[in-house]
Amino acid sequence: MPTLLIIDIQNDYFPGGAFPLVGPEKAAAAASDLLAEFRSNGDPVVHLQHIWDEPDAAFMRPGTEGVEIHDLVAPIDGETLITKESPNGFLDTDLESVLRGLDSDSLVVAGMMTSMCVDATVRAASDLNFDVTLAHDACAAPDLEWGGVTVPAAQVHTAFIAALAGEYATLASSAELLD
Repeated sequence: MPTLLIIDIQNDYFPGGAFPLVGPEKAAAAASDLLAEFRSNGDPVVHLQHIWDEPDAAFMRPGTEGVEIHDLVAPIDGETLITKESPNGFLDTDLESVLRGLDSDSLVVAGMMTSMCVDATVRAASDLNFDVTLAHDACAAPDLEWGGVTVPAAQVHTAFIAALAGEYATLASSAELLD
């Protein structure tokens, strides 16, 4: 039985938030469609929430509206919510034991940011022998800059998704997963 793992779809990544991504609304809508299907089938759902509790935190600060999970994918009673402090959702959390307790060795993953927490968590899940399917359209990325070059979010997203394909995850759109 697959488990839906929703990674960090939090308000700070949306317009008006402290670190808006490119296209978070479209990604969250795709994740919401998956969430509705998992809920209607009675399949398990686990939510990850990043909390950056440091004096110099730029976003995901405790006690702010930005740290809250977006309404489109907010947990309901009976769904597991795990908070984390690192990009890798397995690092210093009980995510692995929760998933093993659900008797789930198969994950469908959606979330934000493709280039950070999604990438780190998918790689770790694969290393822990979970069978991972990444809903590539249910993820969003930022524009990145390095060495004076700006890399548009669409290229960032595509590069990270392509790097995960095959070795770390099976790629599918939310529509393909809903069929």
